[in-house]
Amino acid sequence: MKPISITRDIVPVAEFKRHISKWFKGLRDTGHPVIITQNGKPAGVLLSPTDYDELVYGRSFLDSVSRGISDAETGRTYSTEEIRAVLAARRSKE
Repeated sequence: MKPISITRDIVPVAEFKRHISKWFKGLRDTGHPVIITQNGKPAGVLLSPTDYDELVYGRSFLDSVSRGISDAETGRTYSTEEIRAVLAARRSKE
């Protein structure tokens, strides 16, 4: 995702609504996300579909790593032999 430009990529909601096509075209052309404000405060962000997918994937990956670290710290782990035995049992049921 490209960095946000304070002077170009922050727009009040009223201006965004009036020129919505322009903002979508700018997003396609520059790749810069757009911060939409309401009453001077951030109210939303317009991202490209690719940037959105990358954020969702990144968050999912980090959550998975966090769960793994938590499991390791609390001793919820399996030895290689235990995993092989579980997998062999599952294969024998198929």
